[in-house]
Amino acid sequence: MKIVASIVVLFFASVLAYAQGPKSCEDLKAEIAKKVEANGAKAYTLEIVAKDKEAEGKQVGTCGGGTMKIMYLRTSPPTATTTAPEPATPAKTAAPAKPEATPKKPAPATPKP
Repeated sequence: MKIVASIVVLFFASVLAYAQGPKSCEDLKAEIAKKVEANGAKAYTLEIVAKDKEAEGKQVGTCGGGTMKIMYLRTSPPTATTTAPEPATPAKTAAPAKPEATPKKPAPATPKP
C-alpha cells in the first residue's frame, strides 16, 4: 500500500510541475542575467536564438519548449572615454640661489709716511 501511495504522490507532483508549463524565454533570460551578475560579470550578452541556429558563445539554457536556446557571450568591458590630459601645472620655480655674501676683508693698512 505504501508503494502505491508513493507512486500516486509522485505522479501528482510531476503533473503539477508540468502544469506550470515551461518558462518564457524572457523570464529565463532575466533569471540567468541575475545569476551572471551575481557572479561579478559586467560585460556580457545573453541572446535568445533558435535551437538549430549557430551562434557564438556558450549555451546556458533552453526555452520555448526546447525550440529556443539562450547563448552567453562574454564581451570586452566598455572603454572609458579618453579625455585630453589636463595641462600640467607649472612647477613652482625656486628663486635662483643668491650667492652667499662673503665678508669683505678690510684692506690692509698701509703705513703712512
